Amino acid sequence: MFDKMKQLMELKRQAEQIKRELEAAVIEIAEIPGIKIAVTGAQNFRSIEIAENLLRTDNKRRLEEDLVCSLNAAIKKSQAFAAQKMKDVMPGLPGL
Repeated sequence: MFDKMKQLMELKRQAEQIKRELEAAVIEIAEIPGIKIAVTGAQNFRSIEIAENLLRTDNKRRLEEDLVCSLNAAIKKSQAFAAQKMKDVMPGLPGL
């Protein structure tokens, strides 16, 4: 029983370490020209930069569509980063 408790404590320590690393990691993505997004490994947005030429009122709909695409791409990249971190730290864990 003591071994199980020790393993659980180690897993908890590793999970806390991963959480800190994910919160500190910043992933930048610029797949759509003129839009740059920075998101953490914990899926928190840090910044969104939009080029001046995209900020025209006649361009509103396209900007909105491009922004949604960019946000989705940033989240996917952040999720992949987080999954890889988990896999690196906890190899053999079921589901990874």
